[in-house]
Amino acid sequence: MPEEKKKFDKESEKYYSALEKHLNLSSKKKDTFLQEADVQIEKDKEVFYDASLEYVFKIQEVQEKKKFEFVEPLLAFLQGLFTFYHEGYELVAEFEPYKQQLQFNLQNTRNNFESTKREVEKLMQRMRSADHDYRPPSQWTMEGFLYVQEKRPLGFAWIRHYCTYEKGTKTFTVSSAENKSIGKQYIPVSAPPEIFKLKSCVRRKADSIDKRFCFDIEVVERHGVITLQALSESNRRLWMEAMDGREPIYNLPGLLSNNEETSLNETGFNFVKKCIDLVEKQGLNTVGLYRVGGVSSKVQRLMSAVFGAKASPDMDLDADTWDLKTITSGLKNYLSCLKEPLMTYELHKEFIMAVKSDEQDNRVRSVQALIHKLPEKNKEMLDLLINHLVRVSSHSGVNLMTVPNLGVIFGPTLLRSHEETVAAMMNIKFQNIVVEILIDNYELAGPRPQQASGSALVSAQFHQEPRHAALHEPQKDQEFVQPGTVPQPQLQNKQGECGGTVGVPGSRSLAGLGFESHSECPVLVYPSEDPRWLQATYEEKTGLIPKNYVVFSNFGETVEALREPCYPRVLKLDGFAQLPDVVLPHLLKLLLALEAL
Repeated sequence: MPEEKKKFDKESEKYYSALEKHLNLSSKKKDTFLQEADVQIEKDKEVFYDASLEYVFKIQEVQEKKKFEFVEPLLAFLQGLFTFYHEGYELVAEFEPYKQQLQFNLQNTRNNFESTKREVEKLMQRMRSADHDYRPPSQWTMEGFLYVQEKRPLGFAWIRHYCTYEKGTKTFTVSSAENKSIGKQYIPVSAPPEIFKLKSCVRRKADSIDKRFCFDIEVVERHGVITLQALSESNRRLWMEAMDGREPIYNLPGLLSNNEETSLNETGFNFVKKCIDLVEKQGLNTVGLYRVGGVSSKVQRLMSAVFGAKASPDMDLDADTWDLKTITSGLKNYLSCLKEPLMTYELHKEFIMAVKSDEQDNRVRSVQALIHKLPEKNKEMLDLLINHLVRVSSHSGVNLMTVPNLGVIFGPTLLRSHEETVAAMMNIKFQNIVVEILIDNYELAGPRPQQASGSALVSAQFHQEPRHAALHEPQKDQEFVQPGTVPQPQLQNKQGECGGTVGVPGSRSLAGLGFESHSECPVLVYPSEDPRWLQATYEEKTGLIPKNYVVFSNFGETVEALREPCYPRVLKLDGFAQLPDVVLPHLLKLLLALEAL
């Protein structure tokens, strides 16, 4: 017993001395030196754990032996005493039940000791093989030793404290863990613990402090931050997860620092257009485009040249001066340094919820609706960027920048959350999906082609065939082919047909089905918020139908002049000339019913 106690004290003193030296190592040391130091401290930790386990095991063994080593000699003494004096039969008979019960209890105690000993040995083996940073269940969300940076007259000192944290009440408790040596013994100094209410937790940047494994917390009871040092990287991760810690925000120093420079202004649009122009002229076939970053100093020089106080608004980007990696990194940096992401904080949660739908069609339709809620400048910049990313992805066979890869790069930039919490980091994959939908369906970021059907019937196939045709203006002699339909000629204005209104050769009219007046044609048509669509009511079903699918004949006013709901005398549906007459009313009913959903 004394040997195990001395060994434990010796190994404890040795380990904590080595640990303090290890934690005082500068992060500027060579990686090989730090790795060797990490390996050595792990070996010291294992030796310390073995000594601790042996000491605890010896204490448990002594305690268990007390239960039978004291009673067994007493029983033997009584048995010898009875034999020696030949006590009468009555006395022996009186003690016989007690003796039998005592023997039974002793046997059970011995058996329990053997089984407990085997369990303790198995537990020791499991603890030796398990991860030492594993957090066992306890009454606290997180607990353990932390080094607290404390201000001293001649600088700072790192003092080891035992800390606990309760996530429900955000209570952070700091207890003193100092030991004073008296002779050859270490006696812990007890002090009342300090209790704080946590406000925030942020990981400390590696280049901002000369210590490793550090993070900062803010508490209600103190001004400023409290810097803590964990015992290892995994230990810091456990503390930050318990405290809902955030990652630090990295910004280029001195760049884009005021509101004017972080706005979607003319300078920003010119910069983005010039970057895109250079990339599309020289770098669409570059492997790892936008994935491989440029040199930080060059990127900083580029941003200063474009957005600095003395920069010219119409500055030209010279391809000989700025390499492709610097241009792409500058473009990403400009978008990430905007005071508000391109897809706005206000719509962030709505975009995330939109792509969490199980139905792909619902995702596309929801993203389409949210895009129209963006401010005009944001939509213009988004249209410019997505148009460019479509061209980049079209060369993915060479540059390897597929749509999912571009989503990973630009998702956190275009849809960054207002606060960098652990929960927000879990939504990064949904941010990537939003960008993938925008690239696959480019027209979501810009005006929809007039000749395309916007009905819900067609939008069900929207995600299956990405319409990259929106990248170029349609030629007059081209036909717009919708998946699953027969190609139809484009709309052309003709005067003198159907009372001087717009008509299409071969188009079907509901008048041919017997509806000659508004009392017979129960379709109520009136303008919607989007000028490309009309709102219509048919058989108590209300929804949106494409404007270019509705032609008015013998009607005095244009659709744009409508201010009140009205019944057209003749309503034509263009683009369905190949369908039988009996199908048209049911098709219109289906369009409105689906759109109403």
